[in-house]
Amino acid sequence: MDKLVLFNNSSRNKLLNKRQGESKFGQHIKLLTRISNIYEQLNNLDVKYVIFGVPEDVGVIANLGKTGTAKAWEASLKVLLNIQSNKYTKAKEVLILGHLNFSDEMEQISKLDVTKKRDLKKARDLVEIIDVQVTYLVSQIVMAGKKPIIIGGGHNNAYGNIKGTSLAVNSPISVVNFDAHSDFRPEEGRHSGNGFSYAFAEGFLNKYFVFGIHENYTSDKTLTTLNKVKAVKYNTFDSIEIRNELKFNSEMVRALKHISKDAFGIEIDCDAIENITSSAMTPSGFSVNQARKFVNYFGENENAKYLHICEVAPSKRVASQVGKLITYLITDFIKSS
Repeated sequence: MDKLVLFNNSSRNKLLNKRQGESKFGQHIKLLTRISNIYEQLNNLDVKYVIFGVPEDVGVIANLGKTGTAKAWEASLKVLLNIQSNKYTKAKEVLILGHLNFSDEMEQISKLDVTKKRDLKKARDLVEIIDVQVTYLVSQIVMAGKKPIIIGGGHNNAYGNIKGTSLAVNSPISVVNFDAHSDFRPEEGRHSGNGFSYAFAEGFLNKYFVFGIHENYTSDKTLTTLNKVKAVKYNTFDSIEIRNELKFNSEMVRALKHISKDAFGIEIDCDAIENITSSAMTPSGFSVNQARKFVNYFGENENAKYLHICEVAPSKRVASQVGKLITYLITDFIKSS
């Protein structure tokens, strides 16, 4: 785990804003003090959730997308640590592990011109390095009987989440993905748009439900693929929120029925949430409260193994609001189980 940087007391104290008469979340979370034997340490700790960040833009750049997703982890920590610790937020059940440091890969990709075929291949090779690290860390956390909460980063990290969980439970897992895009694109080298198709092709992903894809931004080729693969089901945002052909709550029930016989992961791509600064920000999308209800609903199921929140790209102007959004989603997952 040469890429893992542990979150420590010094970092916590810099971010904590203590107030007399209040008890903050960050005052009660657990920390690790050494980087060796992560599995053994987690296995012996009385916590249920392990939070870590993957602050990188590499997968997004390799998908020719907009940068900024590397900043979400820091924005999240500043808010999460300073919410109230009470009977609802369950801070004592949480360990903040730290983050995977991909600064070297970020520097390498910054020197590439991804409009050129050769450089694009190099960028996608860098994503595979990230895959290895995310896969290993997720597998260690799940094997230790804990639920990882992963803060991205790009949606390329869905692959590592799925593979790592699958290896830990020794079986393919299923996934529900709250997303404006299917990320089931061709296996053309790794990037943020094909984490699920790679995981499926390699046997780590069993059943897959994409919740709320946008009809205007899903190619006919992708729709043909989704319709052809029996293990994959989906609905569209337009059919739920615009034409009212489907109901949000009923579709959550249908999605859970499709995936919940297996261990499954919950993927939240913030591109799906209206007016949230992300790698593909949308003026028309699901509300924040719908995203929160989604996390709560699926998190209640005993087979839910992880939560991944990704693709948020906060600017300085909205960093605190983005931090609040991610914190709400994190605590909704914690409260649900």
